[in-house]
Amino acid sequence: MCHAIQRLFCGMGVNPTVHELDLDPWGQDMEKALMLLLSTPNPVPVVFVGGQLVGAMDRVMASHINGSLVPLLKQAGALWL
Repeated sequence: MCHAIQRLFCGMGVNPTVHELDLDPWGQDMEKALMLLLSTPNPVPVVFVGGQLVGAMDRVMASHINGSLVPLLKQAGALWL
């Protein structure tokens, strides 16, 4: 799923910053915090744009489909077109 999100952003011309929780010594704690924040047992991948929580993959895809993702990326300066 993380790969799919990365491909979505790269395909849009956005260069995402990726934080690999499995490589971070605090990764398990971060994942637990995300589980509580999102109320889901499988929170990753989770996307933040400009410091704003977009959500897990289902929310990102829904935002992309309904057209609200591009304006959010533009507002954050991640997308210029």
